[in-house]
Amino acid sequence: MKQAIKPEVIVSFPVEAFALQALSEHYTVHHVPVIAERQALVDRVGDRIVAVITNGSSGWPGELMRQLPQLKIVAAFGAGYENIDVVSARELGIAVVHGRGTNTISVADHALALLFAIVRDIVQSEQGLRQGGWKGIRSPRPDISGRRLGIFGMGAIGRAIAKRAEAFDMQIFYHNRKEDAASPYCYVPSLVSLAQQVDFLVCAAPGGAATFHFVNAEVLHALGPAGYLVNVGRGSVVDTQALAKCLSDKVIAGAALDVFEGEPKLPDMLKDVPNLIVTPHIAGFSPDSFAAYLKSVIDNIDACLTGAPLISEIPQ
Repeated sequence: MKQAIKPEVIVSFPVEAFALQALSEHYTVHHVPVIAERQALVDRVGDRIVAVITNGSSGWPGELMRQLPQLKIVAAFGAGYENIDVVSARELGIAVVHGRGTNTISVADHALALLFAIVRDIVQSEQGLRQGGWKGIRSPRPDISGRRLGIFGMGAIGRAIAKRAEAFDMQIFYHNRKEDAASPYCYVPSLVSLAQQVDFLVCAAPGGAATFHFVNAEVLHALGPAGYLVNVGRGSVVDTQALAKCLSDKVIAGAALDVFEGEPKLPDMLKDVPNLIVTPHIAGFSPDSFAAYLKSVIDNIDACLTGAPLISEIPQ
């Protein structure tokens, strides 16, 4: 019996071997994790590619879409899609999908973990203790419960963060592009005003031009010397230079970042600033999230190639 020919796809970002293996069970996979090597791969196999699998950070440009005559769909591995040229894709009739809701639980959990770690000085205290400290590293730290939490980006992840914060009796405020009439939380029409009203500001907003450097010096000054910033959205949302200066000048009390500009290399200006915790974009890294990412990609590509409705198309 003749074996069916698998559809050929490009995976255009660094991905774990187990994920490539899972995708290879469904497709003929061409992996190109380095952006500078994409053109060479497209030149070699582009006329056979029906799908591109990428992520929000790596994206996929319109100029390469135009060189893939059989391309039917670009699928984001995860929820983010800020560097995929969605406008060009729609002009070319190419579907664009993402993993909406696939990492909500993991990212929300990590956001709260970062908040607790920076406010309660967990990392620095542990490091100081290992280095022989005791009296000099013990200092009063703010409580978490009963404080005012501001969330920038009240999507699925923002709502999950808010739900967790309710367990700690926090008052919850949020800023979005527009107010959600169904939300039980207090909407604040500007990010500066939100920062003025809260003790902790958590960013769960998507990246892209619409949110670029929204968290700037003005917002950080509004957050103030007792305020803490957490970012689990996208690195581009926070102005790195402004954050580094505000931390050094004690304009804010501290920050915790899972995402930052220039990933994967931590900007030099952040390496030695005080009261900062960073993790390597792992908020969505959990076995359950990865299983959901894979299922979302495979289900969406298969639906597209068979003419079935897409599972999670990127909204207009």
